[in-house]
Amino acid sequence: MDMANPAETHDVLVVGGGPVGLTLALALVQSARGIRVGLVDRRPLSVPRDNRASAIAAGVRRVFEALGVWPQMVAEAQPITAMRITDSGLGDLSRPLFLSFEGDVAPGEAFAHMVPNRVMGQVLLDAAGPKIEVIAPAEITAWDSNAHAARLTLADGRVLAAPLVVAADGAQSALRQMAGIGVVEHDYRQIGLVTTIGHELAHEGVAYEHFRPAGPFASLPLPGNRSSLVWTEAAADAPRFLAMDKAQLALEIEAVMGSSLGAVSVEEDLAGFPLRMRLARDFVAPRLALVGDAAHVVHPIAGQGLNLGLKDVAALAEVVIDTIRLGLDPGADDTLARYQSWRRLDTSAMAMVTDGMNRLFSNDAAPVRALRDFGLGLVDRAGPLKAAMIRTAAGVSGNGPRLLSGLPI
Repeated sequence: MDMANPAETHDVLVVGGGPVGLTLALALVQSARGIRVGLVDRRPLSVPRDNRASAIAAGVRRVFEALGVWPQMVAEAQPITAMRITDSGLGDLSRPLFLSFEGDVAPGEAFAHMVPNRVMGQVLLDAAGPKIEVIAPAEITAWDSNAHAARLTLADGRVLAAPLVVAADGAQSALRQMAGIGVVEHDYRQIGLVTTIGHELAHEGVAYEHFRPAGPFASLPLPGNRSSLVWTEAAADAPRFLAMDKAQLALEIEAVMGSSLGAVSVEEDLAGFPLRMRLARDFVAPRLALVGDAAHVVHPIAGQGLNLGLKDVAALAEVVIDTIRLGLDPGADDTLARYQSWRRLDTSAMAMVTDGMNRLFSNDAAPVRALRDFGLGLVDRAGPLKAAMIRTAAGVSGNGPRLLSGLPI
């Protein structure tokens, strides 16, 4: 170590100040008295300014409950009380209903909530900020590790050190690349389009997913007569929608929805992002753990992206805290191996499921449509199977990390 520029030491360094990084930092400082957590981000840490929202599944919502921040979020959240799934071809005028999910995961417990990003960000910042050291804006220029610690070198010459560094720095994770962790990826040649709409009719807490040849078109309820839209278009066709003014776009959206929510107005500029599956070949390296999009990116067809990242948080926080309480090294190889074994199967399975769903439903071939619609109809009539699917999608399980059961670590 350069004694002229000694390292600033922490117990854990979290890189990335999005919801996943903030939730992990909060979970650590709430669960271990005296733990020193530093949060590093290349941008000033701030609340998202957009009006968009994220779907938080019931099991993941329990993480926020256990951390004591859910009451502040739920006041502006919208429960999803039902989901209706339709299928249609290019020339179809109707949107026949093939599968619906109604009711609660448990009595009085919706299977998901739509939480505004600005609310989630503000609540997590308010809860975690006073208890952690925020190092932002800060650009990381180098990462290295030895038998005792990992070190981050910043562009301003500062050096940060900790037994464990966590990469929560997104799909293009610089830390993952610095550590030499490769990825397995597949480009779907699709663009995900996102906006927020207002509409004439009440959604009544119902989420709609219209399967179309280009991909799924999802309408997710927000408070009031508003909904968040996430839909998939072929990469070659997406620029046409991105170039539309809001009036044109509203007419297109209303037509796709079959006027199910009446007249539509577009509240946010349409944003587009390329869709791909990307899985890190390893979720860990010496004294480094990957969480969230740094570890895995899946197709948004099932709305599981952020939920998977928060499941990572629940698992990693539990492994780290248990290790610290035993007086052991939170960045040791065996500690990180426990985290990786806990999370890789679940994320790999979800990647395969979402990949398979996208291939099955982004298809207008008549035989394929007939087969999938027959399958959806069978599931809709099979009560126990449908209930099991709801619980799986909601992330409700009794054998996962304690935070996912709403229990403190």
